[in-house]
Amino acid sequence: MPLQLVRRDITTMRVDAIVNAANTRLLMGGGVCGAIFRAAGERQLREACDRLSPIRTGDAVATPGFGLPAQYVIHTAGPIWHGGGHGEEELLRACYRNSLALAVRLGCASVAFPLISGGIYGYPKDEAMRVAEDEIRRSLAGWRSDDDVEPADGLGVWLCLFGGSTTI
Repeated sequence: MPLQLVRRDITTMRVDAIVNAANTRLLMGGGVCGAIFRAAGERQLREACDRLSPIRTGDAVATPGFGLPAQYVIHTAGPIWHGGGHGEEELLRACYRNSLALAVRLGCASVAFPLISGGIYGYPKDEAMRVAEDEIRRSLAGWRSDDDVEPADGLGVWLCLFGGSTTI
């Protein structure tokens, strides 16, 4: 269950799926979300997202990758940081867990994540990184005995950091 931390532009990753740190309306935003929309093709991705919108925080849905090297974009709505006492950690964990489960259902062998909620949503980057690493490892290990999801043996997962001060 490999997990690699890399400092790369997620829109250039040659993986089966990339994860978009989306908003609940699946609208083009700034940061990584805006970069994904621009690289995929704004109109095509917007039209695909319009058919799936809205989603709840922590949920995950998929669209084609269109102009991206990735076959799929998995969109997940991360929590907005309100100080940590409003269920933010469990919602952030759900983003990673639900995105990975969807990737496995789609038959993906490789997935790249951004640091969900670590940008304009204000989640402290070091804490967001801790949650991301922990939940990805837990999710991958948990599938070995979960009847709902096929084992993820060989699933390659990248946590892509682009800019910012978080060290890897």
